[in-house]
Amino acid sequence: MAPNSVRTLRLRAALGLLLFAAPACFIFNRESKAAPAPAIDVPEGEIALSVANHNYLDVVVYVLHDGLQTRVGTVTGSSSGVFFLPARLLGQAREIRLYGDAIGSDAYARTDILVVQRGQYIEWTLETDLRRSSVGVF
Repeated sequence: MAPNSVRTLRLRAALGLLLFAAPACFIFNRESKAAPAPAIDVPEGEIALSVANHNYLDVVVYVLHDGLQTRVGTVTGSSSGVFFLPARLLGQAREIRLYGDAIGSDAYARTDILVVQRGQYIEWTLETDLRRSSVGVF
């Protein structure tokens, strides 16, 4: 055999082996993986609310639900806090809004309507300009 044909034969064999072995990586990688452990140990029947306050002022956090305003707690300026909301605050529709009132200022933050399901948690980031705050339900 000519050296060129040996090289071509080896190249074809390597390509064939690669095409045969590559799908096996996807097939055998389907083992069921356990869900990662939650970062926060949430008591049964409650929803975790994590608040990161980047503002220098302390902020009082409220949950607006079913036409009511329920105080949850206070997050000190430039710190964070975790609150556990009882499921009763979610009401029938499981819809809430979060409201943060800066102490010593007329600044406030308010979220849009959040729909929270069982097993989810809320992360709310309060920025230095409270109007630019963001929220996520995970």
